[in-house]
Amino acid sequence: MGKAATIEKNGINAMPDAERYGKPSGLFPVWFSWNISIFGITCGMYVFALGLSVWQAMLAGVLGYVISCALVGILAVGSVRTGLPTLAQSRMCFGVDGNRIPAFFGYVANMGWKVTMLSMASTTLADLLSNLFPALAQVSGSPSSWCLFFSFVAVIVLTMVGAVYGYNLILKVERWIALITGIMTAIYLFFFIPQIDFARLDSVPAGSLGVFVGGIVLAMSMVGLGFLNYGGDYSRYLPRQSKAGPVIFWTTAGIALPVSVLLILGVMLSVGNPELFDKAAHEPLAALTGILPFWFYVPFSLIIIISLISAGMTGVYSSGLALMAAGVPLSRVSTTLLNALIIALGCFYLTFISDSFLSTFSSFLVSISVIMGSWGAIEIVDLLRQKRLNWDLSLTEPYGQGGRNYRWTAMLSLICATVIGLGTITSSDPYIGRITSFLLSEEAAQGTFAKANVGLLAAMLSGAALYALLTFVLHLDVPGVRQADD
Repeated sequence: MGKAATIEKNGINAMPDAERYGKPSGLFPVWFSWNISIFGITCGMYVFALGLSVWQAMLAGVLGYVISCALVGILAVGSVRTGLPTLAQSRMCFGVDGNRIPAFFGYVANMGWKVTMLSMASTTLADLLSNLFPALAQVSGSPSSWCLFFSFVAVIVLTMVGAVYGYNLILKVERWIALITGIMTAIYLFFFIPQIDFARLDSVPAGSLGVFVGGIVLAMSMVGLGFLNYGGDYSRYLPRQSKAGPVIFWTTAGIALPVSVLLILGVMLSVGNPELFDKAAHEPLAALTGILPFWFYVPFSLIIIISLISAGMTGVYSSGLALMAAGVPLSRVSTTLLNALIIALGCFYLTFISDSFLSTFSSFLVSISVIMGSWGAIEIVDLLRQKRLNWDLSLTEPYGQGGRNYRWTAMLSLICATVIGLGTITSSDPYIGRITSFLLSEEAAQGTFAKANVGLLAAMLSGAALYALLTFVLHLDVPGVRQADD
Protein backbone atom coordinates (compact mmCIF):
# COMPACT_ATOMS: atom_id res chain seq x y z
CA MET A 1 0.00 0.00 0.00
CA GLY A 2 2.98 2.37 0.56
CA LYS A 3 1.81 5.91 1.30
CA ALA A 4 -1.83 4.80 1.31
CA ALA A 5 -1.22 2.76 4.49
CA THR A 6 0.19 5.78 6.34
CA ILE A 7 -2.08 8.21 8.18
CA GLU A 8 -1.67 11.63 6.60
CA LYS A 9 -0.18 14.33 8.84
CA ASN A 10 -1.09 17.36 6.71
CA GLY A 11 -3.94 19.59 7.78
CA ILE A 12 -4.61 23.08 6.44
CA ASN A 13 -0.91 23.81 6.09
CA ALA A 14 0.53 24.56 2.67
CA MET A 15 1.71 21.38 0.97
CA PRO A 16 5.53 21.42 0.72
CA ASP A 17 6.88 21.14 -2.81
CA ALA A 18 8.73 17.96 -1.84
CA GLU A 19 5.41 16.20 -1.13
CA ARG A 20 3.69 17.25 -4.34
CA TYR A 21 3.30 14.82 -7.19
CA GLY A 22 1.04 13.72 -10.02
CA LYS A 23 -0.56 15.32 -13.06
CA PRO A 24 -3.83 17.28 -13.45
CA SER A 25 -5.35 14.25 -15.22
CA GLY A 26 -5.15 12.45 -11.86
CA LEU A 27 -7.98 14.68 -10.64
CA PHE A 28 -10.39 13.03 -13.07
CA PRO A 29 -10.81 9.66 -11.27
CA VAL A 30 -11.05 11.36 -7.87
CA TRP A 31 -14.14 13.31 -8.97
CA PHE A 32 -15.49 10.76 -11.45
CA SER A 33 -15.56 7.83 -9.01
CA TRP A 34 -18.42 9.03 -6.84
CA ASN A 35 -20.24 11.18 -9.38
CA ILE A 36 -20.95 8.08 -11.46
CA SER A 37 -23.51 6.97 -8.87
CA ILE A 38 -26.95 6.24 -10.33
CA PHE A 39 -28.27 8.93 -8.01
CA GLY A 40 -27.41 11.14 -10.99
CA ILE A 41 -30.33 9.52 -12.82
CA THR A 42 -32.65 10.58 -10.03
CA CYS A 43 -31.29 14.14 -10.30
CA GLY A 44 -32.36 14.17 -13.95
CA MET A 45 -35.86 13.17 -12.86
CA TYR A 46 -35.92 16.07 -10.40
CA VAL A 47 -34.97 18.63 -13.09
CA PHE A 48 -37.58 17.26 -15.49
CA ALA A 49 -40.25 17.41 -12.78
CA LEU A 50 -39.97 21.20 -12.67
CA GLY A 51 -42.21 21.33 -15.78
CA LEU A 52 -39.75 21.31 -18.68
CA SER A 53 -39.82 19.45 -21.95
CA VAL A 54 -37.38 16.57 -22.35
CA TRP A 55 -34.94 18.60 -24.43
CA GLN A 56 -35.20 21.65 -22.17
CA ALA A 57 -34.51 19.54 -19.09
CA MET A 58 -31.46 17.95 -20.72
CA LEU A 59 -30.03 21.31 -21.83
CA ALA A 60 -30.76 23.05 -18.52
CA GLY A 61 -29.22 20.22 -16.53
CA VAL A 62 -26.04 19.97 -18.59
CA LEU A 63 -25.58 23.76 -18.64
CA GLY A 64 -26.01 23.94 -14.88
CA TYR A 65 -23.53 21.14 -14.35
CA VAL A 66 -20.83 22.45 -16.69
CA ILE A 67 -21.04 26.06 -15.47
CA SER A 68 -20.92 25.17 -11.78
CA CYS A 69 -18.22 22.50 -12.20
CA ALA A 70 -16.03 24.94 -14.14
CA LEU A 71 -16.16 27.22 -11.10
CA VAL A 72 -14.87 24.34 -8.98
CA GLY A 73 -12.00 23.91 -11.42
CA ILE A 74 -11.10 27.61 -11.32
CA LEU A 75 -10.91 27.58 -7.53
CA ALA A 76 -8.80 24.43 -7.69
CA VAL A 77 -6.10 26.37 -9.58
CA GLY A 78 -5.55 28.65 -6.59
CA SER A 79 -4.82 25.64 -4.38
CA VAL A 80 -2.26 24.38 -6.89
CA ARG A 81 -0.39 27.66 -6.61
CA THR A 82 -0.46 27.89 -2.80
CA GLY A 83 -0.73 24.26 -1.65
CA LEU A 84 -3.63 25.23 0.63
CA PRO A 85 -7.07 23.62 0.83
CA THR A 86 -9.78 25.88 -0.57
CA LEU A 87 -11.27 27.11 2.70
CA ALA A 88 -7.82 27.92 4.10
CA GLN A 89 -6.80 29.82 0.99
CA SER A 90 -9.89 32.05 1.21
CA ARG A 91 -8.27 33.62 4.27
CA MET A 92 -6.41 35.73 1.71
CA CYS A 93 -9.75 37.14 0.64
CA PHE A 94 -11.71 37.37 3.91
CA GLY A 95 -8.96 37.57 6.52
CA VAL A 96 -8.20 34.90 9.11
CA ASP A 97 -11.10 35.65 11.46
CA GLY A 98 -13.47 36.81 8.72
CA ASN A 99 -12.93 33.52 6.92
CA ARG A 100 -14.43 31.61 9.85
CA ILE A 101 -17.90 32.52 8.54
CA PRO A 102 -17.65 30.96 5.04
CA ALA A 103 -15.58 28.10 6.50
CA PHE A 104 -18.39 27.27 8.93
CA PHE A 105 -21.03 27.27 6.21
CA GLY A 106 -18.72 25.28 3.97
CA TYR A 107 -18.56 22.78 6.79
CA VAL A 108 -22.37 22.71 7.03
CA ALA A 109 -22.65 22.17 3.27
CA ASN A 110 -20.19 19.27 3.37
CA MET A 111 -21.93 17.65 6.29
CA GLY A 112 -25.39 17.97 4.75
CA TRP A 113 -24.24 16.31 1.54
CA LYS A 114 -22.49 13.48 3.35
CA VAL A 115 -25.48 12.83 5.58
CA THR A 116 -27.54 12.44 2.41
CA MET A 117 -25.04 10.15 0.66
CA LEU A 118 -24.33 7.90 3.62
CA SER A 119 -28.03 7.61 4.48
CA MET A 120 -28.61 6.30 0.97
CA ALA A 121 -25.68 3.90 1.38
CA SER A 122 -27.16 2.59 4.64
CA THR A 123 -30.63 1.99 3.21
CA THR A 124 -29.20 0.40 0.04
CA LEU A 125 -27.09 -2.00 2.11
CA ALA A 126 -30.09 -2.83 4.29
CA ASP A 127 -32.24 -3.55 1.22
CA LEU A 128 -29.51 -5.79 -0.17
CA LEU A 129 -29.09 -7.75 3.06
CA SER A 130 -32.84 -8.21 3.53
CA ASN A 131 -33.11 -9.59 -0.02
CA LEU A 132 -30.17 -11.94 0.49
CA PHE A 133 -31.24 -13.08 3.95
CA PRO A 134 -35.05 -13.08 4.32
CA ALA A 135 -34.73 -13.50 8.09
CA LEU A 136 -33.53 -9.89 8.21
CA ALA A 137 -36.69 -8.63 6.49
CA GLN A 138 -40.06 -7.70 7.91
CA VAL A 139 -43.25 -9.38 6.75
CA SER A 140 -43.71 -6.58 4.20
CA GLY A 141 -40.29 -7.38 2.70
CA SER A 142 -38.63 -4.18 3.88
CA PRO A 143 -35.49 -4.40 6.06
CA SER A 144 -35.97 -4.94 9.78
CA SER A 145 -34.84 -2.28 12.24
CA TRP A 146 -31.85 -4.41 13.27
CA CYS A 147 -30.82 -4.91 9.66
CA LEU A 148 -31.05 -1.19 9.04
CA PHE A 149 -29.08 -0.40 12.20
CA PHE A 150 -26.30 -2.87 11.33
CA SER A 151 -26.04 -1.41 7.83
CA PHE A 152 -25.92 2.09 9.26
CA VAL A 153 -23.03 1.21 11.62
CA ALA A 154 -21.07 -0.62 8.90
CA VAL A 155 -21.29 2.33 6.51
CA ILE A 156 -20.21 4.88 9.14
CA VAL A 157 -17.23 2.79 10.29
CA LEU A 158 -15.92 2.17 6.75
CA THR A 159 -16.27 5.84 5.89
CA MET A 160 -14.45 6.95 9.03
CA VAL A 161 -11.49 4.63 8.42
CA GLY A 162 -10.91 5.95 4.90
CA ALA A 163 -11.30 9.60 5.95
CA VAL A 164 -8.85 9.26 8.86
CA TYR A 165 -6.11 7.79 6.66
CA GLY A 166 -6.53 10.72 4.29
CA TYR A 167 -5.52 11.72 0.78
CA ASN A 168 -3.15 8.91 -0.20
CA LEU A 169 -5.60 6.14 0.65
CA ILE A 170 -8.52 8.07 -0.89
CA LEU A 171 -6.62 8.60 -4.14
CA LYS A 172 -5.61 4.94 -4.37
CA VAL A 173 -9.13 3.65 -3.62
CA GLU A 174 -10.91 6.17 -5.84
CA ARG A 175 -9.08 5.10 -8.99
CA TRP A 176 -10.32 1.53 -8.66
CA ILE A 177 -13.81 2.65 -7.69
CA ALA A 178 -13.93 4.92 -10.76
CA LEU A 179 -13.06 2.01 -13.05
CA ILE A 180 -15.38 -0.58 -11.50
CA THR A 181 -18.29 1.83 -11.02
CA GLY A 182 -18.03 3.02 -14.61
CA ILE A 183 -18.11 -0.55 -15.94
CA MET A 184 -21.03 -1.59 -13.74
CA THR A 185 -23.02 1.52 -14.61
CA ALA A 186 -22.49 0.82 -18.31
CA ILE A 187 -23.88 -2.69 -17.78
CA TYR A 188 -26.78 -1.24 -15.80
CA LEU A 189 -27.74 0.80 -18.85
CA PHE A 190 -28.52 -2.39 -20.78
CA PHE A 191 -31.36 -3.00 -18.32
CA PHE A 192 -32.22 0.66 -17.93
CA ILE A 193 -32.52 1.86 -21.54
CA PRO A 194 -35.31 -0.59 -22.51
CA GLN A 195 -37.43 1.09 -19.82
CA ILE A 196 -37.36 4.38 -21.77
CA ASP A 197 -40.33 5.11 -24.01
CA PHE A 198 -38.51 6.86 -26.85
CA ALA A 199 -41.74 7.41 -28.78
CA ARG A 200 -42.99 9.79 -26.07
CA LEU A 201 -39.91 12.02 -25.76
CA ASP A 202 -41.58 14.79 -27.78
CA SER A 203 -44.93 14.50 -26.02
CA VAL A 204 -44.16 16.88 -23.14
CA PRO A 205 -44.79 20.62 -23.74
CA ALA A 206 -42.01 23.14 -23.19
CA GLY A 207 -41.77 25.13 -19.97
CA SER A 208 -41.34 28.88 -19.66
CA LEU A 209 -38.02 30.74 -19.61
CA GLY A 210 -38.28 31.07 -15.84
CA VAL A 211 -38.72 27.35 -15.38
CA PHE A 212 -35.78 26.70 -17.73
CA VAL A 213 -33.56 28.99 -15.66
CA GLY A 214 -34.85 27.18 -12.59
CA GLY A 215 -33.63 23.92 -14.08
CA ILE A 216 -30.16 25.41 -14.54
CA VAL A 217 -30.16 26.67 -10.95
CA LEU A 218 -31.31 23.32 -9.54
CA ALA A 219 -28.61 21.49 -11.52
CA MET A 220 -25.96 23.93 -10.31
CA SER A 221 -26.98 23.45 -6.68
CA MET A 222 -27.17 19.64 -6.99
CA VAL A 223 -23.62 19.22 -8.26
CA GLY A 224 -21.00 21.93 -8.87
CA LEU A 225 -21.86 24.45 -6.16
CA GLY A 226 -21.77 21.69 -3.58
CA PHE A 227 -18.08 21.13 -4.40
CA LEU A 228 -16.91 24.77 -4.46
CA ASN A 229 -15.69 24.75 -0.89
CA TYR A 230 -13.33 21.83 -1.36
CA GLY A 231 -12.44 21.88 -5.04
CA GLY A 232 -8.81 22.57 -4.22
CA ASP A 233 -8.42 20.07 -1.38
CA TYR A 234 -7.05 17.51 -3.84
CA SER A 235 -5.43 19.75 -6.47
CA ARG A 236 -3.09 21.19 -3.81
CA TYR A 237 -1.05 17.97 -4.04
CA LEU A 238 -0.11 18.73 -7.65
CA PRO A 239 3.25 20.35 -8.48
CA ARG A 240 3.07 24.12 -8.10
CA GLN A 241 3.73 24.85 -11.78
CA SER A 242 0.93 22.62 -13.12
CA LYS A 243 -0.88 24.49 -15.87
CA ALA A 244 -4.24 26.04 -15.03
CA GLY A 245 -6.08 24.83 -18.15
CA PRO A 246 -5.67 21.09 -17.49
CA VAL A 247 -6.54 21.54 -13.80
CA ILE A 248 -9.82 23.26 -14.73
CA PHE A 249 -10.56 20.80 -17.54
CA TRP A 250 -9.96 17.57 -15.61
CA THR A 251 -11.81 18.82 -12.54
CA THR A 252 -14.79 19.94 -14.63
CA ALA A 253 -14.81 16.77 -16.73
CA GLY A 254 -14.49 14.45 -13.73
CA ILE A 255 -17.60 15.94 -12.14
CA ALA A 256 -19.74 17.05 -15.08
CA LEU A 257 -19.26 14.19 -17.54
CA PRO A 258 -20.77 11.30 -15.53
CA VAL A 259 -23.59 13.35 -13.98
CA SER A 260 -24.56 14.86 -17.36
CA VAL A 261 -24.91 11.44 -18.99
CA LEU A 262 -26.91 10.13 -16.05
CA LEU A 263 -29.11 13.24 -15.96
CA ILE A 264 -30.00 12.80 -19.64
CA LEU A 265 -31.01 9.19 -18.99
CA GLY A 266 -33.05 10.20 -15.95
CA VAL A 267 -34.93 12.80 -17.95
CA MET A 268 -35.79 10.29 -20.68
CA LEU A 269 -36.92 7.69 -18.14
CA SER A 270 -39.24 10.20 -16.47
CA VAL A 271 -41.51 10.51 -19.51
CA GLY A 272 -44.61 8.43 -18.90
CA ASN A 273 -43.41 7.14 -15.51
CA PRO A 274 -45.04 9.34 -12.85
CA GLU A 275 -45.15 6.45 -10.37
CA LEU A 276 -41.38 6.02 -10.72
CA PHE A 277 -40.83 9.69 -9.89
CA ASP A 278 -43.09 9.41 -6.85
CA LYS A 279 -40.98 6.53 -5.55
CA ALA A 280 -37.72 8.33 -6.39
CA ALA A 281 -38.86 11.31 -4.32
CA HIS A 282 -38.81 9.06 -1.22
CA GLU A 283 -36.33 6.29 -2.11
CA PRO A 284 -33.93 7.71 -4.73
CA LEU A 285 -31.91 4.54 -5.31
CA ALA A 286 -34.43 1.78 -4.59
CA ALA A 287 -36.61 3.22 -7.35
CA LEU A 288 -33.84 2.55 -9.87
CA THR A 289 -32.54 -0.84 -8.72
CA GLY A 290 -36.02 -2.35 -8.82
CA ILE A 291 -35.78 -2.87 -12.58
CA LEU A 292 -32.78 -5.22 -12.29
CA PRO A 293 -32.71 -9.03 -12.36
CA PHE A 294 -31.56 -10.44 -9.03
CA TRP A 295 -28.25 -11.80 -10.35
CA PHE A 296 -27.16 -8.29 -11.29
CA TYR A 297 -28.99 -6.47 -8.50
CA VAL A 298 -26.60 -7.93 -5.89
CA PRO A 299 -23.22 -6.84 -7.34
CA PHE A 300 -24.63 -3.55 -8.59
CA SER A 301 -26.00 -2.68 -5.15
CA LEU A 302 -22.57 -3.38 -3.70
CA ILE A 303 -21.02 -1.00 -6.20
CA ILE A 304 -23.56 1.70 -5.30
CA ILE A 305 -22.72 1.27 -1.63
CA ILE A 306 -18.96 1.43 -2.26
CA SER A 307 -19.38 4.52 -4.44
CA LEU A 308 -21.42 6.33 -1.79
CA ILE A 309 -18.95 5.39 0.93
CA SER A 310 -16.13 6.77 -1.20
CA ALA A 311 -18.13 10.00 -1.47
CA GLY A 312 -18.39 9.96 2.30
CA MET A 313 -14.63 9.52 2.67
CA THR A 314 -13.80 12.55 0.54
CA GLY A 315 -16.48 14.65 2.23
CA VAL A 316 -15.56 13.75 5.82
CA TYR A 317 -11.91 14.37 4.98
CA SER A 318 -12.70 17.82 3.55
CA SER A 319 -15.09 18.60 6.41
CA GLY A 320 -12.19 18.10 8.80
CA LEU A 321 -10.17 20.65 6.85
CA ALA A 322 -13.16 23.03 6.89
CA LEU A 323 -13.37 22.83 10.70
CA MET A 324 -9.66 23.58 10.99
CA ALA A 325 -10.07 26.55 8.62
CA ALA A 326 -12.91 27.79 10.84
CA GLY A 327 -10.47 27.87 13.73
CA VAL A 328 -11.32 24.72 15.68
CA PRO A 329 -8.12 23.86 17.61
CA LEU A 330 -7.98 20.16 16.73
CA SER A 331 -5.82 18.01 14.48
CA ARG A 332 -7.12 16.75 11.14
CA VAL A 333 -7.61 13.25 12.58
CA SER A 334 -9.55 14.65 15.56
CA THR A 335 -11.80 16.83 13.40
CA THR A 336 -12.42 13.85 11.11
CA LEU A 337 -13.55 11.71 14.04
CA LEU A 338 -15.78 14.54 15.26
CA ASN A 339 -17.31 14.87 11.79
CA ALA A 340 -17.96 11.14 11.67
CA LEU A 341 -19.92 11.39 14.91
CA ILE A 342 -22.00 14.35 13.69
CA ILE A 343 -22.67 12.69 10.35
CA ALA A 344 -23.68 9.52 12.15
CA LEU A 345 -26.31 11.48 14.10
CA GLY A 346 -27.58 13.13 10.91
CA CYS A 347 -27.74 9.80 9.09
CA PHE A 348 -29.57 8.29 12.03
CA TYR A 349 -32.19 11.02 11.75
CA LEU A 350 -32.69 10.57 7.99
CA THR A 351 -32.60 6.78 8.21
CA PHE A 352 -34.79 6.14 11.24
CA ILE A 353 -36.86 9.30 11.83
CA SER A 354 -37.40 11.40 8.70
CA ASP A 355 -40.14 10.45 6.23
CA SER A 356 -39.28 13.08 3.58
CA PHE A 357 -36.37 13.45 1.17
CA LEU A 358 -36.96 15.56 -1.95
CA SER A 359 -38.37 18.77 -0.44
CA THR A 360 -35.78 18.97 2.33
CA PHE A 361 -32.97 17.91 -0.01
CA SER A 362 -33.70 20.53 -2.68
CA SER A 363 -34.45 23.30 -0.16
CA PHE A 364 -31.21 22.65 1.74
CA LEU A 365 -29.18 22.62 -1.47
CA VAL A 366 -30.46 25.94 -2.78
CA SER A 367 -30.27 27.70 0.61
CA ILE A 368 -26.70 26.66 1.40
CA SER A 369 -25.72 27.30 -2.23
CA VAL A 370 -26.73 30.95 -1.81
CA ILE A 371 -24.04 31.37 0.84
CA MET A 372 -21.35 29.15 -0.63
CA GLY A 373 -22.05 30.19 -4.22
CA SER A 374 -21.65 33.85 -3.23
CA TRP A 375 -18.47 33.03 -1.30
CA GLY A 376 -17.09 31.12 -4.31
CA ALA A 377 -17.88 33.96 -6.72
CA ILE A 378 -16.09 36.47 -4.47
CA GLU A 379 -13.11 34.15 -4.00
CA ILE A 380 -12.80 33.63 -7.76
CA VAL A 381 -12.68 37.40 -8.31
CA ASP A 382 -10.06 37.70 -5.56
CA LEU A 383 -7.81 35.14 -7.28
CA LEU A 384 -6.79 38.01 -9.57
CA ARG A 385 -5.53 39.97 -6.54
CA GLN A 386 -3.87 36.89 -5.05
CA LYS A 387 -2.02 36.28 -8.31
CA ARG A 388 -0.78 39.90 -8.39
CA LEU A 389 0.55 39.36 -4.85
CA ASN A 390 2.37 36.24 -6.04
CA TRP A 391 0.22 33.93 -3.91
CA ASP A 392 1.83 35.28 -0.74
CA LEU A 393 1.16 32.70 2.01
CA SER A 394 1.76 35.30 4.71
CA LEU A 395 -1.67 36.69 3.79
CA THR A 396 -3.25 33.62 5.40
CA GLU A 397 -1.63 34.40 8.76
CA PRO A 398 -3.22 36.61 11.45
CA TYR A 399 -2.51 40.33 11.66
CA GLY A 400 0.95 40.77 13.10
CA GLN A 401 2.35 37.96 10.97
CA GLY A 402 1.60 39.49 7.59
CA GLY A 403 -2.09 38.94 6.96
CA ARG A 404 -5.41 40.41 8.04
CA ASN A 405 -7.90 39.39 10.67
CA TYR A 406 -10.76 40.80 8.56
CA ARG A 407 -11.16 42.22 5.07
CA TRP A 408 -14.34 44.25 5.19
CA THR A 409 -14.78 44.49 1.42
CA ALA A 410 -15.12 40.71 1.07
CA MET A 411 -17.28 40.34 4.16
CA LEU A 412 -19.64 43.15 3.14
CA SER A 413 -19.99 41.64 -0.33
CA LEU A 414 -20.80 38.22 1.13
CA ILE A 415 -23.37 39.61 3.57
CA CYS A 416 -25.14 41.66 0.89
CA ALA A 417 -25.18 38.75 -1.55
CA THR A 418 -26.52 36.34 1.07
CA VAL A 419 -29.34 38.69 2.06
CA ILE A 420 -30.30 39.18 -1.59
CA GLY A 421 -30.17 35.44 -2.27
CA LEU A 422 -32.04 34.13 0.75
CA GLY A 423 -34.55 36.94 0.49
CA THR A 424 -35.47 36.08 -3.10
CA ILE A 425 -35.52 32.26 -3.14
CA THR A 426 -38.38 30.08 -1.97
CA SER A 427 -38.46 26.80 -0.08
CA SER A 428 -40.87 23.86 -0.07
CA ASP A 429 -39.56 22.78 3.32
CA PRO A 430 -41.50 24.66 6.05
CA TYR A 431 -38.54 24.92 8.43
CA ILE A 432 -36.01 26.12 5.87
CA GLY A 433 -38.74 28.39 4.47
CA ARG A 434 -38.52 30.52 7.61
CA ILE A 435 -35.25 32.05 6.42
CA THR A 436 -36.16 32.54 2.75
CA SER A 437 -38.28 34.84 0.53
CA PHE A 438 -38.37 37.67 3.11
CA LEU A 439 -37.67 40.27 0.39
CA LEU A 440 -40.62 39.12 -1.73
CA SER A 441 -44.27 40.04 -1.53
CA GLU A 442 -46.72 37.19 -1.20
CA GLU A 443 -47.61 37.53 -4.87
CA ALA A 444 -43.98 37.71 -6.00
CA ALA A 445 -43.10 34.62 -3.97
CA GLN A 446 -45.58 32.65 -6.10
CA GLY A 447 -44.09 33.93 -9.35
CA THR A 448 -42.14 31.85 -11.83
CA PHE A 449 -38.73 33.37 -11.20
CA ALA A 450 -39.08 33.14 -7.43
CA LYS A 451 -40.12 29.50 -7.65
CA ALA A 452 -37.19 28.93 -9.99
CA ASN A 453 -34.86 30.25 -7.26
CA VAL A 454 -33.18 32.68 -9.63
CA GLY A 455 -32.20 34.48 -6.43
CA LEU A 456 -29.24 32.08 -6.23
CA LEU A 457 -27.78 33.48 -9.45
CA ALA A 458 -28.60 37.03 -8.32
CA ALA A 459 -26.67 36.42 -5.10
CA MET A 460 -23.56 35.10 -6.87
CA LEU A 461 -23.50 37.87 -9.48
CA SER A 462 -24.18 40.66 -7.00
CA GLY A 463 -21.51 39.40 -4.57
CA ALA A 464 -18.87 39.16 -7.30
CA ALA A 465 -19.83 42.53 -8.81
CA LEU A 466 -19.82 44.38 -5.48
CA TYR A 467 -16.45 42.93 -4.50
CA ALA A 468 -14.94 43.75 -7.90
CA LEU A 469 -16.27 47.32 -7.62
CA LEU A 470 -14.82 47.85 -4.14
CA THR A 471 -11.49 46.20 -4.93
CA PHE A 472 -10.59 46.95 -8.55
CA VAL A 473 -12.58 50.11 -9.30
CA LEU A 474 -12.66 52.00 -6.00
CA HIS A 475 -9.39 50.40 -4.75
CA LEU A 476 -10.67 50.02 -1.19
CA ASP A 477 -8.95 47.70 1.28
CA VAL A 478 -6.63 46.54 -1.50
CA PRO A 479 -3.19 46.12 0.15
CA GLY A 480 -2.41 42.47 0.75
CA VAL A 481 -0.29 43.21 3.82
CA ARG A 482 -1.47 45.48 6.59
CA GLN A 483 1.21 47.74 7.98
CA ALA A 484 1.84 47.80 11.72
CA ASP A 485 0.97 51.51 11.97
CA ASP A 486 -2.50 51.09 10.36
